[in-house]
Amino acid sequence: MTITQEQFARIEGCFPVQRGNVRVSNLDVLNAILYVAENGCKWRALPPRFGRWHTIYTRMNRWAKAGVLDRVFTALQDEEIIRIRVEALAMDSTIVKVHPDGTGAEKKTVRNPSGDPGEDGRPKFIWLPQMLEGR
Repeated sequence: MTITQEQFARIEGCFPVQRGNVRVSNLDVLNAILYVAENGCKWRALPPRFGRWHTIYTRMNRWAKAGVLDRVFTALQDEEIIRIRVEALAMDSTIVKVHPDGTGAEKKTVRNPSGDPGEDGRPKFIWLPQMLEGR
């Protein structure tokens, strides 16, 4: 999915006006967004022909928060430039094993299984309080 200059001219009113010294045009950013959407790649994997990935991601993030992307994709559909359906779907195949305590198993309430503390052996640590002189 790549938008040509003629197609971009039909929807150019949806984009904010570029001011200042801008290295990446709105057309290149839109084509980069469509590339990521089509190929499902990470932003860092964008080909160099689109420009720096961080610049494109930052502008896309601003557009998404300001509602520009909604207007752009609606205009792309209305002008029949591209036919897409935007859906959000998240699937994860990670399996997490739960500790037996998390499954509702009975918890141990007795720390000392034997009744005699001497049978359990020596303690693992000993507190030795020290007195500071002059206090």
